[in-house]
Amino acid sequence: MSEQERVFVGGGELGALMRALDWRETALGPVEHWSAALRIGVSTLLASPQPMGLYWGPEFVHLYNDAYRSLIGDKHPALGRPSREVFQEFWDLVGPMLARVRETMHACSVENQRVLLDRHGFLEECFYTWSYVPTRDERGDFAGILVTGGETTRQVLGERRFTAIRELSIHTARDTTPDAVFQSVERALAPHGPTDLPFVLLYRVEQERAALRVCTGLGRGDAQAPAHVALADPAPVWPLAEVLASGQERLVEVPPGRAAGPEGATRALLLPLSLGGEAGRETGVLVTAVLVVGLSPRLPLDASYRDFLSLLARQVAADVARARASQEERLRLERLAELDRAKTAFFSNISHEFRTPLTLMLGPVEDALADPDTPLALVHRERLALVHRNGLRLFKLVNSLLGFARMEAGRATLHPQATDLAVFTAELVSHFESAFQRAGLTLGTHLPPLTGPVWVDPAAWETIVFNLLSNALKYTLEGGVTVRLVQEGAEAVLTVRDTGAGIPPGALSRVFERFQRVEGTRARSDEGSGIGLFLVHELTRLQGGSVTASSAEGQGTTFTVRLPLGTAPRTQEREAGRDAPVAPAVTPYLEEIQGWLAPVLPPPQPSGSTPRARVLVVDDNADMRAYLAGILRASFEVSLAEDGARALEVARQEAPALILSDVMMPRLGGFGLLRAVRATPELQAVPFLLLSARAGEEASVEGLEAGADDYMVKPFGARELLARVRAHLDLARLRREVSLAEGREATLREAVHARDDFLSVASHELKTPLAALRLQLETLERMLPAEVRVHAGERIFSVRRQIQRLASLIETMLDVSLVASGRLRIKRQPVDLAVLVADSVAQVREEMARHDCALTFESEASLPGELDALRVSQLVQNLLSNAARYGTGRPVLVRLGRVDGRARLEVVDHGIGVKPEDRERIFHRFERAVSVRHYGGLGLGLWVSRQVVEAHGGSITVSDTPGGGATLTVELPLHTAEA
Repeated sequence: MSEQERVFVGGGELGALMRALDWRETALGPVEHWSAALRIGVSTLLASPQPMGLYWGPEFVHLYNDAYRSLIGDKHPALGRPSREVFQEFWDLVGPMLARVRETMHACSVENQRVLLDRHGFLEECFYTWSYVPTRDERGDFAGILVTGGETTRQVLGERRFTAIRELSIHTARDTTPDAVFQSVERALAPHGPTDLPFVLLYRVEQERAALRVCTGLGRGDAQAPAHVALADPAPVWPLAEVLASGQERLVEVPPGRAAGPEGATRALLLPLSLGGEAGRETGVLVTAVLVVGLSPRLPLDASYRDFLSLLARQVAADVARARASQEERLRLERLAELDRAKTAFFSNISHEFRTPLTLMLGPVEDALADPDTPLALVHRERLALVHRNGLRLFKLVNSLLGFARMEAGRATLHPQATDLAVFTAELVSHFESAFQRAGLTLGTHLPPLTGPVWVDPAAWETIVFNLLSNALKYTLEGGVTVRLVQEGAEAVLTVRDTGAGIPPGALSRVFERFQRVEGTRARSDEGSGIGLFLVHELTRLQGGSVTASSAEGQGTTFTVRLPLGTAPRTQEREAGRDAPVAPAVTPYLEEIQGWLAPVLPPPQPSGSTPRARVLVVDDNADMRAYLAGILRASFEVSLAEDGARALEVARQEAPALILSDVMMPRLGGFGLLRAVRATPELQAVPFLLLSARAGEEASVEGLEAGADDYMVKPFGARELLARVRAHLDLARLRREVSLAEGREATLREAVHARDDFLSVASHELKTPLAALRLQLETLERMLPAEVRVHAGERIFSVRRQIQRLASLIETMLDVSLVASGRLRIKRQPVDLAVLVADSVAQVREEMARHDCALTFESEASLPGELDALRVSQLVQNLLSNAARYGTGRPVLVRLGRVDGRARLEVVDHGIGVKPEDRERIFHRFERAVSVRHYGGLGLGLWVSRQVVEAHGGSITVSDTPGGGATLTVELPLHTAEA
């Protein structure tokens, strides 16, 4: 082993290079002359698995190991060269440091030192953490510097890029509009221009062009940062259109001499962004922006650099999308608030406008009802009372809407007064006693005196008590209601407890919300605006109190109102200059309740001898039921039901002629009743008319699509209602008649089908004894002596002919049954039609001779095709039999040939012919020409022939024979490749 091999033991690739290097050509000289310190240093270097270098001697001759090699890239191999040559691009940074270590003989270290190193063909930004340790020779003098450490470029760049993303998210966190996000992106990314982001441009698509929204590192409006880029530009500064179309990032080179940004970037990466918004939704384009990022000329575009830029693009897109969503939500809330203000103003204005015409309507009606000088007939008094009652209901609704509008607008003001609340409440409750009695309910009270007056607004307290009592009566069908007012500490507590249907748990928490109603709960009526309990809640709150509700389904509900005792709250004097809410009178509440209770109907008019159709009227409003009954009783029998469930019971007991139903009803509404009626077989055909206050085409379509026969919108006239009811009853009668006719037709079809089945069975059954008869006749003929056979030959022949005729009739009957029942099937098989027709002609020659008919057959030599041989033979025999019957004693010609790829068969006779008016009829079942009835026959031969021909896809016609007679022409497709 040589000396060089002993010094450079192991070391991998660098060890092999050191062993192969001629060290005499370096500043270190031959290996044999190396000092022990150098030999030990090299041995340590080659054995280390960590990056390690050795800068030896005054020129810092470069030695290193395998782990060190990747740190210098393309500078490898650099063994034996002075460090000044190896690191010439940053020697001004490293050289003084090494010199200081040599002079002081003290180790030093650097962490994450930034250097620009040309190791891949360009000055690359790199970061290193090094320790420089001086070594001594045998005499104790400076010998070299041992370098340990490694590259930290990946860690430093990762932290720097993470900081950029973090700063971007911090800057944009509070932005609520896309424009604000764009500005924050500029502020956050501008400081990173000299390192990772020499320049950043963000172009957003606006119709046919892209607008610059973010610009860093370049001057806005410069040649490389135009404010707008036309997407159709054939030579754009940046290929934005291509990125938008493909949705893929693209790397582009900056033209020579036009390097951009402070670092002179020569490349840029274009990344697509999806910012969403109206432009994207309208055009269906997912990519709505492009981020143009200049690439640092000091960094390779590796996977980590790409990941950073992709993350940056996604962060910008996410921030813009979040800001846009926030902006849209804010605008939506502003629009909703504006709509809410407009709705409140509308309610307030319309309520005021309603009051004037209502006053002018109710005043004259009240005067007419109270005028003693002009007595009214009973029917007119009832009509005016109905108008007055429902006018008051409308007046109550208007007052509720007005109070609601003032509360929504914040203009509701109260005027508290010191009130003996127990006495006042008892007075208010007493107004409802007669209504509860009429409804069959009990009304209990427990109203002991309180220790002192309570400050309340009388009008507001009236509204609270009246709404709670009317609500309790509406949802209580049996049992009663209890009203209690007691003092608990410093509060007056009012409870209204009923034994009604109760409130489902899911709806209990929302009963005090505006326009909320409990759907599907059993009640006296399903009508209402959903404002009453909202007013109770708000009026209680304005007086410093609270209201709660507790309920159990099927057991009842309790409403509890709590008001503080004491002096008048100062909060009620804040808007003293405004109008107070109009105090509601009790009359509208009582009139509305009267509409829920069953009215006294006039006795039905006696019916005449003619039975009248019965109409079932379904409505939860008693006044509406009475009104509809009054209109219909003059023409129809009328049954009444207060809801869909009761109506279904009545209809199932006895089916009405027509059902007239409201849509909104408790327990079971109009649509639910309609579905139940249509699901009941005995009621499916009953006409169903829906009545609803919901106007518009959409509501009508919904009703008709649900299966209703008609949909009428309230209000409607009596004449219109009567006309529609009569029209639908007439239509129902016509439908019943049509149904009966269809039933009779179905019965006839069934009978014909049974007849055809009978013919088929009978034909099969007749063929068996007929075949036995034929065999017995042939056996008997063979058994007879010759002399007897001579004398009986004519009779035997006659019997045989009759048997043959009977067999032909049976086959015809079987064919009739097959055709009539649709069971006639053609079994195609390869045949020579010329041979088949020749055989059929030969079979009937004997019969034709008995009719004295000379039979001539003309045919082509061969006509191959795919036909049902049995049926075609039957066809030929039928046609020849027909010719023999109607042309006795005259010649018959059978001609067979090919015409336009189809076979044409002609049977020409010179008989009596067929009149033009009979030519179509003779092919019908059981039909014959009028002039030939005395010729006999069933009239089925030509009908069966036509069915056979058409089953093959052919045709059969009849025409005159020149000189007299008829020509029957059959054309059949051959279904062969030749044809």
